[in-house]
Amino acid sequence: MFTADRVPSLKSVLLASGVVLTLAMGVRHGFGFWMQPISEANGWTRETYSLALALQNLLWGAFGPVAGMAADRYGTMRVVLVGALAYMAGLVWMAVVTQPTLFIIGSGVFIGLGLSCTAFGAVSGIIGRVAPVERRSWAFGISGAASSFGQFLMMPLEQFLITSLGWQNAFYLLAGAIILAMVPMSFYLREPEVARGDGQHQSIGEALGEALRNRSFLFLVAGYFVCGFQVVFIAVHLPAYLKDKGVVDPKVAVMALALIGLFNIFGSFYAGKWGGMVPKRYLLSGIYFIRSVVIALFLLAPLSAMSVYLFAAAMGFIWLSTVPLTNGIIAGIFGVKHMSMLAGVVFFSHQIGSFLGVWLGGYLYAQQGNYDVVWGIAIALGVMAGLANLPVDERPVARGALKAA
Repeated sequence: MFTADRVPSLKSVLLASGVVLTLAMGVRHGFGFWMQPISEANGWTRETYSLALALQNLLWGAFGPVAGMAADRYGTMRVVLVGALAYMAGLVWMAVVTQPTLFIIGSGVFIGLGLSCTAFGAVSGIIGRVAPVERRSWAFGISGAASSFGQFLMMPLEQFLITSLGWQNAFYLLAGAIILAMVPMSFYLREPEVARGDGQHQSIGEALGEALRNRSFLFLVAGYFVCGFQVVFIAVHLPAYLKDKGVVDPKVAVMALALIGLFNIFGSFYAGKWGGMVPKRYLLSGIYFIRSVVIALFLLAPLSAMSVYLFAAAMGFIWLSTVPLTNGIIAGIFGVKHMSMLAGVVFFSHQIGSFLGVWLGGYLYAQQGNYDVVWGIAIALGVMAGLANLPVDERPVARGALKAA
């Protein structure tokens, strides 16, 4: 187990993890801006770039449980350091590689590994262990707000860099920023051996088996799949969708994605805050139901810059507000010793959904010339996820029982 000289304060952990999440999630949310310039420069269809992003999301999820196990056992600092190096390598790879298969595989592996080591799953464990129980949901909300601030901050910046410096130079500059910011912040994420408590004698295999036998955990897994499908499809394909529909001013798409990030700052914060006062499962179900309604209204309303901004603001408030609630439920049911690993398992489901959302968007567009079917799938899945989260039981698991509660 990784040890450190002293227990980090909640303030320092939230600040350092906030910087890491701001960059990790902020850069990643802007990848949609590179779809058209990279595809045009290399003579690719949208499906090629979509498949690369789909593989990034899938491997992000696949590496997540392993990164979580490493963070729980060896410390968050070391995992973030590995992630920063992998993230940097992935951005450089996307800038220089022109062979489609190599581009897809290399960017998928490097960016996927980088995100698994620097995003929610990797840092959730240290946040859960440092935050007092009564402030844990709030702390998860703060970390979610930090990632949303990254989206709000980075969307216009990334578009500006592409426009003013070129898409390749934009990658190089962001790769440098990842290293220069994440490496020093990682040293504030050192922690001592996890405090002894409920579940202290569990091995990784026992903790995983307990979770996979728990019905509520499986409901969370199902809901997170839908979350990933919806948000990544929208984040990657919304700029191209707007252009196809005649909204050709790129500033509209930039502003829309920035508004999603801005409003999710408030959505994540209040989800964490309200999650400490009312059952989290009801909030989760409500988020998924509301997403379906918002998407349907967006498709039915006349398309204009204003309708796009209203859609972005509404989706933004419920964009990643699922994260503090889901992590809060996991910590409440199973404790915090294996928090990063269990969060990584749930997030793997999220990333399978992300893979299908971004890939189906590109595939069905290539087949049909529009995104109509994918929008319909996103609406139907939202309703299903809302129903799936209603029966979640948030009570702590009874250790030593023959089967999980």
